[in-house]
Amino acid sequence: MSDDGALPSADLAADLQRALAYHQQGDFAEAAELYDSVLAVAPDHFDALQLRGALAHQLGQNEEAVHLLTRALVLNSNHAVAQYNCGLALVALERPEEALRRFNHALALRPHYVKALNNRGVVLVKLKRSAEALASYDRALALDPGDAEILANRSVVLASLGRLEEAVQSASDALALAPGSGPAFYNRANALGEMHRSDEALADYARAIALQPDYAGAHLNQALCRLITGDYSAAAWEGYEWRWRTAQQNRQLRSFAQAQWLGEDITGKTILLHAEQGFGDSIQFCRYAPLLAARGARVVLEVQRPLMALMASLEGVSQLVAEGEALPAFDVHCPLLSLPRAFHTTLTTIPSQVPYLQPSPEALAHWRARLGGESAARRIGVVWAGNRHHGNDAARSIGLGAFVPLLTQRALWFSLQKDVRPGDDDLLKSMPGVQHLGEALKDFDDTAAVVSLMDAVITVDTSMAHLAGALGKDVRILLPRAGADWRWMLKRSDSPWYPTAHLYRQETVGAWDDVLAQVAHDLTL
Repeated sequence: MSDDGALPSADLAADLQRALAYHQQGDFAEAAELYDSVLAVAPDHFDALQLRGALAHQLGQNEEAVHLLTRALVLNSNHAVAQYNCGLALVALERPEEALRRFNHALALRPHYVKALNNRGVVLVKLKRSAEALASYDRALALDPGDAEILANRSVVLASLGRLEEAVQSASDALALAPGSGPAFYNRANALGEMHRSDEALADYARAIALQPDYAGAHLNQALCRLITGDYSAAAWEGYEWRWRTAQQNRQLRSFAQAQWLGEDITGKTILLHAEQGFGDSIQFCRYAPLLAARGARVVLEVQRPLMALMASLEGVSQLVAEGEALPAFDVHCPLLSLPRAFHTTLTTIPSQVPYLQPSPEALAHWRARLGGESAARRIGVVWAGNRHHGNDAARSIGLGAFVPLLTQRALWFSLQKDVRPGDDDLLKSMPGVQHLGEALKDFDDTAAVVSLMDAVITVDTSMAHLAGALGKDVRILLPRAGADWRWMLKRSDSPWYPTAHLYRQETVGAWDDVLAQVAHDLTL
């Protein structure tokens, strides 16, 4: 040991080599201990920092990985592997913009870095920059045509671009190289499902699960594929519970000391029903509350705050709670979208009696006065776009311009659109025949009152579709071909969930003119 107590550089180098050997052999505990011992003596040792950071990422310690790798890159920013590993940790932390910068830096240093090109593609997909992602994958494949992982990833971006046949082929090419690739089977299944080739998709999901029994995405999408075909079996509802193990919904998983209700006798017990996804989901599945009350339960319903006044009309609820408020005592709980499983719901046993929600008398009186009482002309409300942050917004929302031919039909037209997007705003102002009410609708009670005064509602697949259906109104729901939602199933023009709904489906992705023309024709009958 040197006079200042530090290990000689030769000893540091030896410890680092031993740590690297343990690391490469998969003995991560020994490797971490040796890396840490080197850093205790030499905290600015570049190789120890970047290798320990890479190990932290492998151990799932991604905050620590970013911290260590950032320290290393301050010392030497021109290390392509350290930039790449920092990018990987940032991806795991769902910080895609930062990860992209790291991958780009790595590629500036090493243009033929295939792994960086591949993971750059992954990040660009997350950022919905699909064309750039495809270019990144294609660059990687030009360098390494036999990389099955890149081919499998490429199938994802091809599907997002609507190039479904190519997506299936890319996944099949990956499987020819790596027959045991669960992700390739999964990606091919997703593309097949988008093509409505459900039997083939289900077979591929099963293969992915056989290879990776804990593959949450495969279990969930297999269940969704069953549900969209109308297979409301116990297996489908059980599979839907895998949503809680996916990255997207795991963050929403509630931790309660009380057990989840699975359908057992509930007489005399208090059950907490809690919202888990969007407003439309809460509106659709709150219908089970009266059934629980009929079984002798005391029902506490927790929903999003904008739904509180409307939910006061729901029968069978003993106490309403807004999300974020303190919860009362309860014996068991159930997420709203797990209720069909607990009730063993089939297509023939859906509780489909409508209306099961009503606007408050105060809201109804206010809006009846504002709209002028009874009208000889039909009142029709329209909603042409949903939440712009929804994952399928590009497919399900429509520009107001596409509605113009429809809005020439003889009727009193009302815009129920809450958020009017740039471009649509100017067009709406130029349409004196359409009265815009959206900005005056404070909550769902207001909206329900207005909908109750309409003769019909025409809407894209957003919460308005569920609200109008729950109110028992004539609702025309416009459905995209891409990203079809399981609850509307396939091919049907009606809905077992909402008896007063009429479904209009795209035949071609992005083509709304024929759909709206059919709605216009039907409104004249």
